[in-house]
Amino acid sequence: MTQGRIHDFRLLALSKVRVKVGTRTGVDSGYQGLQKEHANTAMPTRKSKKKPLTKEQKRANREQSRERIPVENVIGCIKRFRILSERYRCRRKRFGLRINLISGIYNYEIDQTSQSVNPVSK
Repeated sequence: MTQGRIHDFRLLALSKVRVKVGTRTGVDSGYQGLQKEHANTAMPTRKSKKKPLTKEQKRANREQSRERIPVENVIGCIKRFRILSERYRCRRKRFGLRINLISGIYNYEIDQTSQSVNPVSK
């Protein structure tokens, strides 16, 4: 737990979680500097006043954002339960259990939605 607001990259550093060497990480601009620690990091290219983006850089940024949209949507759905969006005030021992339960509810909801949209004909 941290007190107050904290930057994404600093929170990652404080957590001491390390990414395996062969793993590709797709991150947003909140993790600037991760390329120095992990070579296989995909981060959007930023433009500056003097150096606009090329068409290839824009295409790569668009592709990366398409990959991140479903991830951000899942995070938003899980935050609706407010266990991740607010301070956790219950026993730490049960935090993992509650996260697993919320993930299970989300997966069940996704499964039910996909079955109602695409019913399997027999």
